[in-house]
Amino acid sequence: GGVAGFSESSRDRKERLRRLALETIDLAKDPYFMRNHLGTYECKLCLTLHNTEGSYLAHTQGKKHQSNLAKRAAKDAKDAPAMGPALDRLQVNVKKFVKIGRPGYKVTKQRDPETGQHSLFFQVDYPEIVEGVRPRHRFMSAYEQKLEPPDRQWQYLLFAAEPYETISFKIPSREVDKSEERFWTEWNPDTKQFFIQFHFKFESSYPPMKPNAPVNAPPR
Repeated sequence: GGVAGFSESSRDRKERLRRLALETIDLAKDPYFMRNHLGTYECKLCLTLHNTEGSYLAHTQGKKHQSNLAKRAAKDAKDAPAMGPALDRLQVNVKKFVKIGRPGYKVTKQRDPETGQHSLFFQVDYPEIVEGVRPRHRFMSAYEQKLEPPDRQWQYLLFAAEPYETISFKIPSREVDKSEERFWTEWNPDTKQFFIQFHFKFESSYPPMKPNAPVNAPPR
């Protein structure tokens, strides 16, 4: 009786909100909408996951999202005056570097004999790196890059450091074990070498890894 009626009313309300959002919202222009490498959708503002676009759109009409939008707008308005002069100074001091090509690298595939976890070890050489610069890295989903048709089985690992070109590696789209003993990075300023090693969480259904050679970094 009462419980079922409330449930049906809630579903009807969400469906109405979803239809309204479909008519009024352009997801391509929504800065908080993101499709991840698993094929599901994320709200980058509220840090929520959604199985369909309709679910995400219904979420955007809810109290949580609207409240976070209001908080973000208030914060941006508060920070804008203070950031103006600082941004002007940053624009004046921007340095542009002539790219000198790709860095050297070495990739080693490993398997932990105790846990069975696969891991990848990267060594990237930056002998001519700009003084004071530390190499950066990040993981990128197949849906963020524009060079190839998105394939949920793959993700990219990018390395960047001036004045070298950014390089990327195509690796299996598996969950990375980010526990302290399974994920680490190191920059050696003396040898100008950057190291990173990480393990994939153990999933027996996955075949052996065959990471591809570097390709040009996908547009960001």
